[in-house]
Order: sequence, then C-alpha cells, then structure tokens
Amino acid sequence: MDRVWYVSYGANMDAGRLDCYVRGGAPGGGARANPGCRDRTPPRADRAVWLAGGVYFGLASRMWGGGLAMLDAGLPGAAPARAYLVSSEQFSDIAAQEMYRSPGQGPDPAEAVARGRAVLGDGRYETLLHCGDMDGVPMLTFTAHWSSAQVEHTAPAAAYLRVIGAGLGAAHRWDPRRTAAYLAARPGAAGVWSPGRVQALLAPSSAAPPVPADGK
Repeated sequence: MDRVWYVSYGANMDAGRLDCYVRGGAPGGGARANPGCRDRTPPRADRAVWLAGGVYFGLASRMWGGGLAMLDAGLPGAAPARAYLVSSEQFSDIAAQEMYRSPGQGPDPAEAVARGRAVLGDGRYETLLHCGDMDGVPMLTFTAHWSSAQVEHTAPAAAYLRVIGAGLGAAHRWDPRRTAAYLAARPGAAGVWSPGRVQALLAPSSAAPPVPADGK
C-alpha cells in the first residue's frame, strides 16, 4: 500500500494548515510549530468528500486553545471533509504529529485498512478509521476512541474556526453563510458561537473576536 487518502474534517481541510504538517511550520493563529513529514512532497490530489457521522468540539487544543474538532462516526448524518492523496509514510507522519509524536513514530495504516478501525492509544486522535476506498485507494482519518456523548463539549477558538471555515470553503465551495451555519451548529460551538459571529470572523479582513463569555 503505497498511497492513501488522508481525510480531514477539521483544520487540515485548509491546505495551508496541512502544509505545516507536510513541510513544517506554524499555522497563522497557532501556538506551536510542526516539524513536518520526512517526505515533504505536496499531496498529489485532493477531493471534497463526506464522512459518515458528525463533528463536535471537545477537550482543549494545545495549538489553538478552545475545543478540538473530533468525528463521531456513530452520529446520524454525514460530515463534510477533504481528502488528500499522500503516501502511506506521509499519512503516518501527519498522524504522528497530531498525536504529539515525532515523524517516523507514527502508525502503520495497514491495520485500520484491514479491520476498519485501529485504536492506538487513549489520546484524542489515536484511533484510525478506514472510511472506504476512492479510486481503489483507502481513505483514512483519525479521531478519538470515545463518542461525542462521553466527553465534555467545549467551544472552539476563533482562529480555529477561521481555518476550518477556510478549508470548507475551498474544498466544498461553500459560501461564508453556509459555512458559518454548519460550524455554529456543531456541539461545543452551539450556544456559544452564533452563525452571525462565525460568518463575521470568516471575512478576510476580520479580526478574531473572542469567544463571548455570556454565550451570545
């Protein structure tokens, strides 16, 4: 298995954010730099796709502050995502960095492809999911081993919502209104970020508004 589709439903839907995992560096608004993959070749292709389940925000991000986007494949519906065609080694290195490991210490995707799911540890992104095949190439993503109902939902930071929104717009050609409505409805964001506030921060010249303390 030389190549896989790495499927992102969060910040890595933005190609610039993913590039920090591939070539190294810190994303705009992020708090830490990534070392990058051993092979720094850009993805060979990318596609807009949908994943079974739903996205929610929970725990706390060391990169962004605020809640992290995670996928619960057991939720009803489907989640918009973006698939990148990368080498198996690159997928392993991207996953390693998400797991706070070094490139070269990441998972072998073969177990997840064979079994549909591989739980590598108790961490937030340490469960690999095989999401089917596209053009004969396996599609893989990572999330937590728990469900949305088993973890406290937390509001995402403005910078994080902005980069996810940029990725949604680029991959799925959504306008800011549709993007904002989707993000504001995710558990963790709902009731804290209104669609109007999310749409405002997606404007190119907007300053990142803080998460409102009163939930409005």
